[in-house]
Amino acid sequence: MTKSFAVKLGQGGFGAVYKGSLHDGRQVAVKMLKDTQGDGEEFMNEVASISRTSHVNVVTLLGFCLQGSKRALIYEYMPNGSLERYAFTGDMNSENLLTWERLFDIAIGTARGLEYLHRGCNTRIVHFDIKPHNILLDQDFCPKISDFGLAKLCLNKESAISIVGARGTIGYIAPEVYSKQFGTISSKSDVYSYGMMVLEMVGARDRNTSADSDHSSQYFPQWLYEHLDDYCVGASEINGETTELVRKMIVVGLWCIQVIPTDRPTMTRVVEMLEGSTSNLELPPRVLLS
Repeated sequence: MTKSFAVKLGQGGFGAVYKGSLHDGRQVAVKMLKDTQGDGEEFMNEVASISRTSHVNVVTLLGFCLQGSKRALIYEYMPNGSLERYAFTGDMNSENLLTWERLFDIAIGTARGLEYLHRGCNTRIVHFDIKPHNILLDQDFCPKISDFGLAKLCLNKESAISIVGARGTIGYIAPEVYSKQFGTISSKSDVYSYGMMVLEMVGARDRNTSADSDHSSQYFPQWLYEHLDDYCVGASEINGETTELVRKMIVVGLWCIQVIPTDRPTMTRVVEMLEGSTSNLELPPRVLLS
């Protein structure tokens, strides 16, 4: 299937991903998890989570293999790799792919995928590791949420979630995952991670297209809050429509990273905000920015 693991697509803490092909010619991505002890909880968790999903913005699991300590997951192949590859490497060859319109489409597609995980599939799923590395892009740059190793399956009636220890990636983990003093852990923890990712997309686009920046010494979300209008006008080199897309991404991102979980919107509301007019978008309270 993988031709002796000839083509490596990526590497992570879980192991490596290789390009392969099925007997019918379909290209696939084979995720080989590192040899693990115990019952392979992360592997079974990913299989249980992703096998319950079917959405255009969630990667499709085609199969899996469990043989002794060796574990593999077989996913649909995403020819354009991850969002991280384009937005955060500074690769000048990909700069033409990072238009504001494309970034906005990726942001709203990811939001729809998360809304589905939180509300649309038969068992509510909280991902717990939303970040650019886990947003894969197909041939048309349609975003698909991947890597469900840390996901939590929940009863639909549940609001709060119980977990042991912090889970996720530093920089994207919601405050309540670290400490209960900020509130209970819920799907709003994914909302926080999503907001940080969207604001990072905005910042990365700025770094890739600006020769110098006057906000490198300040917490970027705070800087955006204070300079929102000027930033949006500066980003709109083409037309006013671009200004509206940039403003939506920033305002939605700022709402999503509110410290108190109950102050954050649901992903359903996030989709509504991104699909709606900027005239209806208000900035969140400044005092709640971390």
